[in-house]
Amino acid sequence: MTADGQRGGPDRRRAEVAAAAERAFRLLPAAPADLSASDERPSVPARRITADPDTVERDLMKLVLTLVELLRQLMERQALNRVDEGDLTEEEEERLGATLMLLHDRMTGLCARYGLTMDDLNLDLGPLGTLLPPPE
Repeated sequence: MTADGQRGGPDRRRAEVAAAAERAFRLLPAAPADLSASDERPSVPARRITADPDTVERDLMKLVLTLVELLRQLMERQALNRVDEGDLTEEEEERLGATLMLLHDRMTGLCARYGLTMDDLNLDLGPLGTLLPPPE
């Protein structure tokens, strides 16, 4: 381990990020000009955030809530791992559980306020699937 706490140092991390970016760009759909006339692909319009002034606040909230939900789910998984490993005291487990439940309740409330469901927050990433895992 290096002084910055990473295995392999910053050069290895940069190489990993570059490789991940290369894989991501390979997964991007081809531009219409790159497709030949023989390619038979269904014409499905991409879902995009509408730039309509009447819905811009709702669309922005959808994006923000999607990011918050992703982080909430990641924190929840990390908390469960820590509980399983026995890293937390009972008091810490209770406090963490109560905090995560409160955050979920607030997320549900904000979704209701803006006319969204939790399913609306699960962005379709095309060939990568959906951003959030399916609910259990």
